[in-house]
Amino acid sequence: MLDYASLKIIWWLLVGVLLIGFAIMDGHDMGVGTLLPFVGRDDTERRIVINTVGPHWDGNQVWFITGGGAIFAAWPLVYATAFSGFYWAMLAVLWALFFRPVGFDYRSKIDNPAWRSAWDWGLFAGGAVPPLIFGVAFGNLLQGVPFHFDENMLVFYTGSFFALLNPFALLCGVVSSAMITFHGAIYLVHRTDGLVQERARLAALVFGALMLVAFTAAGISLAFGGQGYVITSPVDAAAAVSPLSKTVVREAGAWLGNYHRHPWTMLVPALAYLGAFAALLLSLRGRTLAAFVASSVVQLGVIGTAGVSMFPFVMPSSTDLRSSLTVWDSVSSHLTLNIMFWATMIFMPIVIFYTTWAYKVMAGKVTANSIWKDKHSVY
Repeated sequence: MLDYASLKIIWWLLVGVLLIGFAIMDGHDMGVGTLLPFVGRDDTERRIVINTVGPHWDGNQVWFITGGGAIFAAWPLVYATAFSGFYWAMLAVLWALFFRPVGFDYRSKIDNPAWRSAWDWGLFAGGAVPPLIFGVAFGNLLQGVPFHFDENMLVFYTGSFFALLNPFALLCGVVSSAMITFHGAIYLVHRTDGLVQERARLAALVFGALMLVAFTAAGISLAFGGQGYVITSPVDAAAAVSPLSKTVVREAGAWLGNYHRHPWTMLVPALAYLGAFAALLLSLRGRTLAAFVASSVVQLGVIGTAGVSMFPFVMPSSTDLRSSLTVWDSVSSHLTLNIMFWATMIFMPIVIFYTTWAYKVMAGKVTANSIWKDKHSVY
């Protein structure tokens, strides 16, 4: 059995991997959905766009479910607090996601322009709303969430849905939305040709630039205008401790502390910039698969930056600082983390293998000819 302190770090990394995997795999599906009404100007073009992700979007959705399950099992206090505090926001995500399965399956069942247009906008909502809300949620995490625990470890959330929609959180929502839309645009450049590909390439340029500007603005805001969190009491990483047993203070610029202590971590935000520029350059040169890989690096850079900046905090509290949840005190038991770790080591390679195989089978361009050739079997 691995030691408890190591498992806490490992599960922080594994949850991060799941979130990044979700952004890469389901993210490009959502980005394509967001772009659907704009890069597809007629029914055939929109069917081309839909069929670039139609065969595998539901498989990629598993990353979202697995991520939620991992948080529930590894960080139960985080799961309970987040799903109570962000209850209406999570419901909005689920309501938007409802449009995806029915939209994909029923959109082309009836040859009626109004019917198909309505489902196209439904697929747009299913692709555009979740990344925006996830970004707003991360923005609130970076500022601190209004919750606290009582002496019996019952959680009380004292905020409101509209309080989540503050300027910095909305800025983070723009970062997330632009990042996912950029990723979807690069994927469309890889899977399409002709006018659809050209529109997708233009969308990649627009949303790539927007993402970098918003990401830079968010970083400057945190560095010079925001307060982070610092643990000031001794930490026993190997012990099972209560969140209420520590002392926490807020300090200006504290979210930059890890970069000062470990300068190599500056590579993480740098990946967002390098990946975006590389993806755009490679897509212009026709190396579209490499561009998609570079775009995936952007997801790693942006999400990784949030994780590195906040470490060891997972969900800081703005109303009771000691209630802030960290990697050290919000986790499950030693035995639970160990069993989950070995289960992950067995099943994660299997998931990666069959996902790689599925994408290899479905590789290639989706064209108007392929749509009309199989018009009764494709979406």
